[in-house]
Amino acid sequence: MGTATRSLNLSFSIVGVLTALGVGSAALLAAGRRDYPELHTILDTSIALITGLLALLLWDTGARSRQPLLVRLAIAFGVTFALEFLHVLVIVEWSGALAFLMQLREFLRPATWPPAAHILAIGILTAIWSSRRHRAGVPAFALFMAAVAVLLVVIFQRLPAYRPAGLLDITRPVLILAPPLWAVTCVLCWRLRMTDRIFGPLALMGAVVLLGHVAMLYSQAPHDTEAMVAHLGKVAGRLILLLSIMQMASSDMLERMRAEAQLARLNEELERRVEERTVQLASANHALESEIGVRRLAEQKAQAQLARLSLLHQITRAIGERQDIKSIFQVAIRSIEDQLPVDFACLCLHDTVDHVLTVECVGLRSGAVALELAMPERSRIAIDENGLSRCVLGQLVYEPEIAQSPFPFPMRLARGGLHAMVLAPLQVESRVFGVLVAARKEKQSFGSGECEFLRQLSEHVALAAHQAQLHGALQQAYEDLRQTQQAVMQQERLRALGQMASGIAHDINNALSPVALYTQSLLEVEPNLSARTREYLETIQRAVEDVAHTVTRMREFYRQREPQLTLMPVRLNELVQQVIDLTRARWSDMPQLRGNVISLRSELAERLPAVSGVESEIREALINLIFNAVDALPAGGTLTLRTRLLRSADGQDQVRVEVGDDGVGMSEETRRRCLEPFFTTKGERGTGLGLAMVYGVARRHNADIDIDSAVGRGTVVALSFPVPEAPSGAPLRDAPEPARPARLRLLLVDDDPMLLRSLCNTLEAEGHVIVTANDGAAGIAAFCAAAERGETFAAVITDLGMPNVDGRKVANAIKSLSSTTPVIMLTGWGKRLTSEDDIPPHVDYVLSKPPKLRELREALVRCCGPASA
Repeated sequence: MGTATRSLNLSFSIVGVLTALGVGSAALLAAGRRDYPELHTILDTSIALITGLLALLLWDTGARSRQPLLVRLAIAFGVTFALEFLHVLVIVEWSGALAFLMQLREFLRPATWPPAAHILAIGILTAIWSSRRHRAGVPAFALFMAAVAVLLVVIFQRLPAYRPAGLLDITRPVLILAPPLWAVTCVLCWRLRMTDRIFGPLALMGAVVLLGHVAMLYSQAPHDTEAMVAHLGKVAGRLILLLSIMQMASSDMLERMRAEAQLARLNEELERRVEERTVQLASANHALESEIGVRRLAEQKAQAQLARLSLLHQITRAIGERQDIKSIFQVAIRSIEDQLPVDFACLCLHDTVDHVLTVECVGLRSGAVALELAMPERSRIAIDENGLSRCVLGQLVYEPEIAQSPFPFPMRLARGGLHAMVLAPLQVESRVFGVLVAARKEKQSFGSGECEFLRQLSEHVALAAHQAQLHGALQQAYEDLRQTQQAVMQQERLRALGQMASGIAHDINNALSPVALYTQSLLEVEPNLSARTREYLETIQRAVEDVAHTVTRMREFYRQREPQLTLMPVRLNELVQQVIDLTRARWSDMPQLRGNVISLRSELAERLPAVSGVESEIREALINLIFNAVDALPAGGTLTLRTRLLRSADGQDQVRVEVGDDGVGMSEETRRRCLEPFFTTKGERGTGLGLAMVYGVARRHNADIDIDSAVGRGTVVALSFPVPEAPSGAPLRDAPEPARPARLRLLLVDDDPMLLRSLCNTLEAEGHVIVTANDGAAGIAAFCAAAERGETFAAVITDLGMPNVDGRKVANAIKSLSSTTPVIMLTGWGKRLTSEDDIPPHVDYVLSKPPKLRELREALVRCCGPASA
């Protein structure tokens, strides 16, 4: 019987029960309101019996299938059965020994049926909730149901069973909660019907019982018509659930019987196949017995093969622990000589260009034979057309009698007394890069197992050699990557330094401008200066120019030398002497104050050619190197400055300048990081920028920097500048005095009061009439006020970076008021604006800070014309 047939039969059964319920209820209601005491007893007894049967079925099913939900439902039906059984006991007419039960009728009869009407719905809902939430266990659930049953009995004992007809003509308001409880139970079970097959019958039972409890609300006596309809509903609902459970049990039983039948058929099939297999095994056993003799003969060969595999494993482990090809070859050859053994063994590498083999490794025991065969290490062997040519194509070659071979290589081995050889290719990725040669003096002395062993060994050796080559290549690649990474990190640090430093260039240029202007003015205007005073002023002027150059290149600190950078011939011997004079206080006077003596030794090469560069940058680099050397001599010592000419074979000569000391020296870690910006070992005394600046100067001049240092031995830092093939330029010597501008009326606009005052004093000393403004707005206002008075300015000199109204807005305003008035922009970013072709509109000329009198005069002459003779 199929599943569909069983479902149809169940549906017919349920329809029959519902039909019987409908017919019985209709008959009762049609007969009018009457009392049915005997029917009442029969129906109550039926309800109790069916409830008990359901409790037993659910308990057995839940215990067998280990489903907590069914066990909890069994407990709920069991508790309901207990209440209904008590109800049956008190409504039956007892006599004899059980007559005492009649005395309990008045007490138990009204307090057993109403609890039973509520307890089952409560039990079903609680069982569903606790099972889905995995809450309390079965004992706790049983205790809960017992407590609820006792509580309901106590409650309904105190409540009146009947009342006069009230709202909706209800006569039993104590049962008003039963229909909602069963409605909730019906809806919940119907929603969960897809999760477990028990929920569908529970929902149908709840719907039928709900109708019965609704009828019970209108009952006026324990066994009137409405009460009998309610009892019929409870009987019908429980019968529906009972039939459903029986149908499920029947379905499970049929499935089990079908599975057992299937299992029996499978067992029969298995037995048949076992019998067939037994016959086959008997036949195979007979065949095996006939092969025992053959196997015993092959046992010795297998043991020999096992020994060779063990040897192969040992050799593989030995060569796997090595990372260089030479040692891998030595281990392989030595193992072949000792363990195989052979009379001659060597490893050759294949030269694909010359198509020859080069002997790379010869065994220790094979050394004498190798000399006799003229095959020592590094000797070359031509590849003939027999064995060697086939081997370099990837084939294993075995010659059991090489004396019969007419080719050169076998004949050479035969002259050494060898009569059998094996050539195994060293092949990786279809490329043969070598050959393993093994030979013996006995003819036909290599078996198939030994040939296979040599083939496998050659594969392992080839793989190990290939891995060694890859390891070396990876090591070199790693080293190259590490050096590249260090170079990139150095470049990024220099970039960060350059970007940070460019932000303060404007303020430094403003601070230097008054010093530069007053120094130039004193050198030109004061003719009665003493020689020492003039020398001091010239030193100040040179230092200011060096600082100006430093500030100018701060932005390009991290870049290569730009093509437009003007390089002039620099004579390093003269520059070294200037640096010695500039730093004398640091290496001579200051150490003497501490009681230390630093001796300076200069070794300057004669007839040293000039190099191309920026003199101020190279001078600053040498000053930094001398300062570092002095710091490395805390207890005194010797400071050495040396120049020399390095001649190279390729014709690119270099001039080398060295700054050395015999001080504390540097560790390897310090030497490796000393060129990094902000890296210092001087604590708070150091900034970590000295050697970084030197490194930047070397990069801009295409010079090499070399640092030789060791702890306790001192440090030598050398800069090697390339000697140009042709002079890159010649410094102007005795340049003619430039033309001076006429007496002019000028407007000066700048937000730096010191620069504004120094520039005003300098230009007034030149004979000009000066009007000043301390910001852009004041400059525009001064120009407008002069225009209203009918006065004009020969030129306007303005700064670029000013708050609120900058130099661009000033130039635009001046040109809008007077398009013929020249505007000269004096800014710390002057060289950058010129090099990047970023000169603001309406600006006629750009000067850089700190200003030079010569450049200032040239700008005024170019914009306003020279003074008349």
